[in-house]
Amino acid sequence: MMCRVESGIIGAPDSAREPNRWAVLALLSVAQLMVVLDATIVTIAIPSAQDALHFSIESRQWIVTAYALAFGSLLLLGGKLGDLFGYKWTLIAGLVGFSIASAIGGLAQSFGVLVAARTLQGGFGALLAPAALGLLTVTFAESPDRPAAFGIFGAIAGGAASLGLILGGALTQVLSWRWCLYVNLVIALPTTIVALRLLVNHTAPQRDPIDIPGALTSALGLFALVYGFSNAETHSWGATATVVSLVASPVLLTAFVLIERRAKHPLLPLQIIWNRARGGAYTTLAMAGAGIFAVSLFLTYFLQQQLGMSPLTTGLAFLPLTGVLVVASTTVQTRVIQHTGVKPLVLAGTALGAVSMFLFTRLTPDSSYAGNVLPGLLVLGVGMGFIFAPAFSTATLGVQGREAGVASAMVNTSQQIGGSVGTSLLSTIFASAVASYTTDHLHTAGLANAAAVHGYTTAFWWAVGIFALGFLLAIVILPGPAKPRVPTLKAALARHAIGNCHHSDPADVTPHAVGAPTGGGGQ
Repeated sequence: MMCRVESGIIGAPDSAREPNRWAVLALLSVAQLMVVLDATIVTIAIPSAQDALHFSIESRQWIVTAYALAFGSLLLLGGKLGDLFGYKWTLIAGLVGFSIASAIGGLAQSFGVLVAARTLQGGFGALLAPAALGLLTVTFAESPDRPAAFGIFGAIAGGAASLGLILGGALTQVLSWRWCLYVNLVIALPTTIVALRLLVNHTAPQRDPIDIPGALTSALGLFALVYGFSNAETHSWGATATVVSLVASPVLLTAFVLIERRAKHPLLPLQIIWNRARGGAYTTLAMAGAGIFAVSLFLTYFLQQQLGMSPLTTGLAFLPLTGVLVVASTTVQTRVIQHTGVKPLVLAGTALGAVSMFLFTRLTPDSSYAGNVLPGLLVLGVGMGFIFAPAFSTATLGVQGREAGVASAMVNTSQQIGGSVGTSLLSTIFASAVASYTTDHLHTAGLANAAAVHGYTTAFWWAVGIFALGFLLAIVILPGPAKPRVPTLKAALARHAIGNCHHSDPADVTPHAVGAPTGGGGQ
């Protein structure tokens, strides 16, 4: 008897041709590592690049911001392209483009070329990141190994930021700041070769036209949001460019939502974000991104400038955060979440994030790493482990295969936009706090050092508020654990039919289709 599950969604070749899932996970983890790592690896190299290319202190933040602007504003379009043309070729295009952009940046002899290269990196990263998570979603759909796979992937996504600081410090100190860009060639080229041989392409049975108005309004709206906060850091909140950007952003994003409600083939099907579980996951990732990006930035400066650590030692100082995050993330996703559901874990993670930020507010010019920095890092590692893997898994749970790329793009968009806005906002607060402290303590001994630490602790107090807001939003948005359902005859027959069919796509049968829980207890 022949049977078929109708779906009209992204299909895969016959299951006999499917590659080993764990080999695919390893490949995708490397790709995700490169994207997240590159957001922080350059941070430690900026002082050396500044000496070599002779750009101003005010300009240096654009090396980070240029990447964030392109990456964050183009992610939704990148996710849609993956849905239309297949994740394999989108991933490979991202890897190749990322390599070329990294080579241009490494060879840069001027500030303008370096910023242009970072912008290109962000653009190709916007292709690469959602394609990786989209491939993970369809590869492990309906697999009992899905929790473990997302636990590993979430741990890598969370820990890569601090790993970037370690690698950036080592490369800058031992070789040159340029190797913080060249290293992407070492990662991307062999990954591309393996991807060509290992992956199969999941293609849509028909290609819907790209929603051009939606793509333009979303990209411009997100660009204006990040640019507005970044410009406030270097100029002021009252600067014309800042005001125009921060006014234009909500207008453009509102227009985007209105366009998507009426579009026949929307760039972002709104049911993806209106779902409480997925919407709560995106919100949580944005808040966590804002917090952890701020930690990596301010603690990097504190460790180097106040504690006198070298770039390499500074990077190694973040290693406990990475180790604890990896252990917590994989343990939570494989052993805990099935008993608690997502919501309690996310609430615990945001609460621990707030506690860690509070510990950092106690820093003084006389603080030590072991006594004052390390405890906060360990608490933060546990908290982020509680957030990243469950949120990554929930954010793509139950989406149809043809929408997996866009849902995956929203994961990265949430992290990147949250991190970019949080970093810009807290950097502005830091600068204001330093200026205010300097004005009020003109005759204090060690004024520069004390003012800087005051700026850090003020920013960390605001970070406490960010995590507290994330906690409250998670309470309101995330659904509670779903109640177990008694299988109906119809559901039982559907499972039996599915088990005897060779349908085209492992993502065709979503948890909703087979009567699985749809609330926050998903895995």
